[in-house]
Amino acid sequence: MVLVLHGILVLAANGSVTDDFSTVHAAIRRFLTGTPVYNEAYHHVDPHYLYNPGATLLLTPLGLIPDASLARGLFVLANAAAIVAALALLTRLFGHRLSSAVFPVSVAVAFMTESVRNTLVFSNINGILLLVFVGFLWLWLHDRRWLAGLALGLAIVVKPMFTPLILLPLVRLDWRTVLGAVAVPVVTNAIAWPLVPGAGDYLSVVAPYLSQTRDYANSSLAGFAVYFDMPGALHAAAWLVLAALVGVGVLALLPWRITDPLFWLTTSSGLLLTGVFLLSSLGQQYYSMMLYPMIFTLLLRTSVFHHAPAWLAAFLFLAPVSWLSDVWPNLGRWLSTFTATAGWAMLIAVTATATVVWLRREGISREPVALNRKTASERSTP
Repeated sequence: MVLVLHGILVLAANGSVTDDFSTVHAAIRRFLTGTPVYNEAYHHVDPHYLYNPGATLLLTPLGLIPDASLARGLFVLANAAAIVAALALLTRLFGHRLSSAVFPVSVAVAFMTESVRNTLVFSNINGILLLVFVGFLWLWLHDRRWLAGLALGLAIVVKPMFTPLILLPLVRLDWRTVLGAVAVPVVTNAIAWPLVPGAGDYLSVVAPYLSQTRDYANSSLAGFAVYFDMPGALHAAAWLVLAALVGVGVLALLPWRITDPLFWLTTSSGLLLTGVFLLSSLGQQYYSMMLYPMIFTLLLRTSVFHHAPAWLAAFLFLAPVSWLSDVWPNLGRWLSTFTATAGWAMLIAVTATATVVWLRREGISREPVALNRKTASERSTP
């Protein structure tokens, strides 16, 4: 409770030079007053309004409060509450009572991570998106397939990085969830397009900007390549290797879609999202909050997080550690941006390796055991 209050009343109240909320609030106010929404100077490095017209329509309530400071404070509270609610849902989803140690420990650990702290400090929407994402997992696993599709669709409207998750209901031939996830972005944008002033600028101005790889505050592989002027062939080779590892992991996890849907859904979704963070044109460290469901699998009999390299990866993309140093200024600056890059790559490699080994050791029809646990026959073998 103290950590939650500290995050809201101290860290978020102090704020930061990086301010994600003011840009959004100003854009929504422009929408409500009939001014073109996408009228910013996108050649500057300041935070920009990048949400599509459908998301703009959904975010309208933020602009109903003219006082930006008041609106920001309420938005921070909403995100903090959403994070706590998401962790409560995950606790119950993994079979533990809220009165158990799992819930308070998960809240305490979460509010010490870079993801939660910067979500509150920068006052962005990641906390609410985490709740929507966890809601999708909960609804799908409880056979509320239409509602699960609507939840996934809402997440996709606001941040298209969730789009690859449509693959998961697709491999189960769950057309209700797939249709819901596709329909929400299509319908909301169809409604919003004639309502949002200057909506066409999203395609002519914002989309080209989004296609560019920026070399600041970008922990993706593309950001790493641009920052260090990596040769194109080397970047392409690294991208292909990592994409192949994501594909191997996703395919290797498929047998558990029937035998252990909770393990399969949370691990596969985490692997796909990690691939998006690392392999898209923009990956920011606080996106790692969306990997909390995957980390919760440590409570299951089988989990990638039963192995030390996965925890090293999690430390690299979650720990609020500054590497800035007066002794090694360049190295410290690089590490502060690209430890998340290393962590995401390591988690992809560990997940792909673990799942392939599980399949080879146990076979696809049996539940795997953790890699560091030997069977009785193995222990008795000299």
